[in-house]
Amino acid sequence: MQYVIRPVRADEWEKVKELRIAGLKDPAAPVAFLETVQEAEGHPDEFWQGRAQGASHGRAARQFVAEAAADGRWDGSVTVLVEERGTVDFFDHPVEQTQGHVVGVFVRPEQRGTGLTEALFTAALEWAWGLEEPALERVRLFVHEDNARAAAFYRKYGFEPTGHVVPMPGHPEARELEYVLRRPAS
Repeated sequence: MQYVIRPVRADEWEKVKELRIAGLKDPAAPVAFLETVQEAEGHPDEFWQGRAQGASHGRAARQFVAEAAADGRWDGSVTVLVEERGTVDFFDHPVEQTQGHVVGVFVRPEQRGTGLTEALFTAALEWAWGLEEPALERVRLFVHEDNARAAAFYRKYGFEPTGHVVPMPGHPEARELEYVLRRPAS
């Protein structure tokens, strides 16, 4: 199947919601996402409208989707958030340098292993590396210690573990491991 990899548009909030809920229903969701299906389904439409709007333009965030050329179905998504130096991250740690943060990685199970995840990451990272003033010198992500499949993909793509470990929000006995990809040399 052929795909178009592209950023979301502000008016596509219903598809953003549907794909997020599909991801949260995946068996790997408890170790892949920091939200439950019930929490996501409880958000009002305005939440999803704001999410699509915020990820469709500007510098703060960009969500990329894999849209099937044949029928328009979304089969995957990757989002990059920009964490500005001097702010605090999701884990309440200070952000020491402006950087990208990959979140919300999901590809429908029947499309895994087809190259779709790589295509989504390529588009997301091209966007991140294209940002200026200040340019991003690194992009990071966190992976749950029990999510071996995701960790293997990230390493294969070029992300390296930093050794930085944080407790999983809401589950302090579980750990999230930081992986980083440094800006490619020009």
